[in-house]
Amino acid sequence: MTDATHSRHCNHDIAGLGVADAAALTTAASDRPLLTVSVPLFIASAAVTAVGCKSMSAMGQMAMPGGWEMSMVWMRMSGQTWIALAASFIGMWIVMMVAMMLPCLVPMLSGYRRALGAAGERRLGRMTVLAGAGYFLVWAAFGAMVFPMGVALTAIEMDWPALARAVPITTGVVVLAAGALQFSSWKSRYLACCGESQRHGRMLSAGSGGAWRDGVSLGLRCSCCCANLMAILLVIGVMDLRAMVLVTAALAAERWSTPGERVARAVGVVAIGVGLFLIARAATVV
Repeated sequence: MTDATHSRHCNHDIAGLGVADAAALTTAASDRPLLTVSVPLFIASAAVTAVGCKSMSAMGQMAMPGGWEMSMVWMRMSGQTWIALAASFIGMWIVMMVAMMLPCLVPMLSGYRRALGAAGERRLGRMTVLAGAGYFLVWAAFGAMVFPMGVALTAIEMDWPALARAVPITTGVVVLAAGALQFSSWKSRYLACCGESQRHGRMLSAGSGGAWRDGVSLGLRCSCCCANLMAILLVIGVMDLRAMVLVTAALAAERWSTPGERVARAVGVVAIGVGLFLIARAATVV
């Protein structure tokens, strides 16, 4: 076979590739800039989070009625204002969310970039950054809501010893309920929605403002999908590094697996078991 004939055959083979096959050939190349930014960002945010958790652990915890210990994350230090405490918490929360949610976000941003490229958008980097910023804005707002709730609950628990004694069993009930939600149609619906975003980049609006709105929309859907597992982290200990790692692994496994429902149910079984254990242990405390 001559070189010319071989070239014609190769061109014919390439031309015969379907749209999906052609897209698959370019996926690795299109994801390279995303991974170049995301991997160092994940490492840095995870390191800062680990240092923050270690620092918080070194401050100690307050023994409470019912045999549990209260984290100092909700309490002001000497001379610290409430505004400073809130800013410190939200800043740490954002860094923590970057570390926890990037493994879930990157596959969805990859699908988003492919959809943008198919639509002829050339500003992939700018649009991806704006979508990512919109996504984490939702998690920042979530943290801003969590903070006053945590402060209020801490004050109530300190003023009402009877309520403080109920915290261990309440924690078990929350973990149990969060595990049960893993089997719900609500969880399945949001997991399917996130899966569509990963594969096809469902969110797609025109312009920079559209990219920001797409990111916010993705953040809202993702926070709904993650809400029950995030509730486990909040009741176990928002700065508990072990709980954080386990929740992050569960969230990532749900998103990466196909179908995610299978992993979600396995996570639900584990959470239900942990919840029952915590309830039983709390019941033995006098």
